[in-house]
Amino acid sequence: MNAKEVGQALTPANPNSSGATVGRRKRLPHPASEFHARRQRLAGALAAREAGALLVWAAPNVRYLSGFTGDNAALLLLPGKAVLFTDPRYAIQAAQQVSCRVKICKGPLVDGVAAAVRSLGAVRIGYDPARMTCAVFQALQSRLPMKASLDPLPAMVEELRMIKSAAELDLIRRSVELNSRAFELALARVLPGMTERDLAAEIEYRMRRLGAEKPSFETIVAGGRRSALPHAQPTAAPLRHGDLVVVDMGAFCDGYASDMTRMLFLGTPGARVKRVYRAVLEAQLAGIDAVRAGVAAFQVDAAARRVLRAYGYDRAFVHSTGHGLGLEIHEPPRLGKRDKTILQPGMAITIEPGVYLEDFGGIRIEDTVEVTATGCKILTPTSKELRVI
Repeated sequence: MNAKEVGQALTPANPNSSGATVGRRKRLPHPASEFHARRQRLAGALAAREAGALLVWAAPNVRYLSGFTGDNAALLLLPGKAVLFTDPRYAIQAAQQVSCRVKICKGPLVDGVAAAVRSLGAVRIGYDPARMTCAVFQALQSRLPMKASLDPLPAMVEELRMIKSAAELDLIRRSVELNSRAFELALARVLPGMTERDLAAEIEYRMRRLGAEKPSFETIVAGGRRSALPHAQPTAAPLRHGDLVVVDMGAFCDGYASDMTRMLFLGTPGARVKRVYRAVLEAQLAGIDAVRAGVAAFQVDAAARRVLRAYGYDRAFVHSTGHGLGLEIHEPPRLGKRDKTILQPGMAITIEPGVYLEDFGGIRIEDTVEVTATGCKILTPTSKELRVI
């Protein structure tokens, strides 16, 4: 973006503008063959780790590998086959969604999983310690035969999930567009005196009316000095004339998340508001410009921080520049100071620098982008301009 474009983004928006429109895309469903291919890739990686099986317990990872959307399930993956364990409440659902073998457990899932492992004999079973509670680990360990072992194999599924398929990227685009449309509809109802909770509720109502399953996180609406809290929870505080207002919102659409942050101002912004906004906008654009396949995540973060350092606001930027998203709102990679993950085509990430000043408030601008071989595609259609109410 050149200087003219930056100036246009800093110009107060027309409050009567409807913003970006949302086109209706045909959904690209995940065929059973895609889940099978994911399981095959993961099973192939087990041999290199000298593991005979992988036990997947986290719901997003189970869904990624099987298509199952229930909230009580485990997946045991072995070379050539996989078994999904769930309870009788999900028997019909699992039969409809899952192409691999399904085991319905009338008791605790750990009992069914342990019985299946015992039938395998001596085997090294991998699991992700960050995705399994101590209680489940201890219950499984106490039920396994002496010759079987539970060995940590962290983030194997997450490594696959970082690169999205064409179908996944289409679902993320749909979620992003729905989210942006909900923002525009909610924005038309903003008035001084409206509470933070009122606006958050209006946003989430609009999301659901447009077809979202639910917000991808608790919607953040914070006005005035409370906007300096990066993860502020909406309160009963009214939005007043002269307030900066941060709106950070996302939706789940067919299981995939979106994430966007935009800024409002009630009244006429002064020189300090414009200067801080310009700094954050330029930092966000620098971060976007740094995104391309082959670049390390920390380099994107560094690009945004360099801009804020030139403005004297680098110490007021207290979080990473972005994160991956997909089946979860926060996924690898993390675009932080020390993350050496190499960006690859097909990654979906956010770029969201911010400045937080206790005596002033906070400003954050966030888009969702798709990494490409030569740069990135900005998926968020909403203008970055400061929206003046």
